[in-house]
Amino acid sequence: MAVYTTIDDASLYCRVKAYSGSGSSGDGSSDNIVYDETDTSMKPQLVWVKNRTTTHAFTTYFDIGSDTLRYFSPGEGNDAEVTPDGNVLSSFNSNGFTVGPHATVSGSGNSLISVSFKEDASGGYDFVGYSGNGTAGNTFSHSLSVVPHLIFCKIRNAEVADWYTYNASLGNTKNIYLNTTGAVSTSTLWWNATTPTSSVVTLGDQTGNNGNARNFVAYCFAPKQGYSAMGSYTGNGDASDGAFIYLGFKPAFFLCKNYQDSGDNWILHDNKRNTFNVTDEGLAPNDTGAEFTDVDMDFLSNGVKMRNNTGRANAAKTFIYIAFAESPFVNSNGVPNNAR
Repeated sequence: MAVYTTIDDASLYCRVKAYSGSGSSGDGSSDNIVYDETDTSMKPQLVWVKNRTTTHAFTTYFDIGSDTLRYFSPGEGNDAEVTPDGNVLSSFNSNGFTVGPHATVSGSGNSLISVSFKEDASGGYDFVGYSGNGTAGNTFSHSLSVVPHLIFCKIRNAEVADWYTYNASLGNTKNIYLNTTGAVSTSTLWWNATTPTSSVVTLGDQTGNNGNARNFVAYCFAPKQGYSAMGSYTGNGDASDGAFIYLGFKPAFFLCKNYQDSGDNWILHDNKRNTFNVTDEGLAPNDTGAEFTDVDMDFLSNGVKMRNNTGRANAAKTFIYIAFAESPFVNSNGVPNNAR
């Protein structure tokens, strides 16, 4: 029998963690390390953190090498890159990451959620730094060895700029911003009308992802059977029998966006805030708002089933999505997982 997946343990590459903030100043102390302190199997390279209780922004922390951290806040719009101080996330560790006392990562009595990724071609994620030249046809290399289906690009220079997003389902003439509620835009200028390859990504002449003399980060993701999926689906507007999105795994993380209409947020659901169906606790990565409970879906053994007709997840529109697994539908030994 053919092996269904090579990734039986999704937590080696992506982890979702719900935790409570202490608001303490003991940065580096054991109670401020997020993850299991005895588990050293995953050192993150990219971390999203959101305070679920308050109106603080979703914040993206990343390691640019030699344990040097930087961060952006998509929820604050198009803010420039910042170097963290000891009050926010201060280190990536072999067993997780360490937070300081700031409310965005550890507000006293607040509930928080984090999503972490390990940079590893086996898990389909590569972090890339590149320089723009303002000329269409400029390329940057990645090390996935397969074609990326999802790319987020952001200027690192001290200036504001949107988050450019490539999604293979939209194609090489489309762009949508991670930090706004805008609809998809069409132009050959975004990605030079050129589909990424297994080694390079080609850019147009836009300042936001290829500005001359500007430095950029790119987060590149490729789908892995039984572990991750990036694609599109069509909602049906049915509140009782919503659209089903086949993933090939039980999801831990599901992010979607109505790309046809402006005004709708990106919607993030996970398996840690709701441990049983229905999953109704959502967050918007592009927004500073607190957690909401008006978008319902079920996390199944092999995908996601929409349970209401909200325009943000199941209107009769087309959506893009990004998902990562809790466990594969069938593991490498041929054993299926269980629904929750």
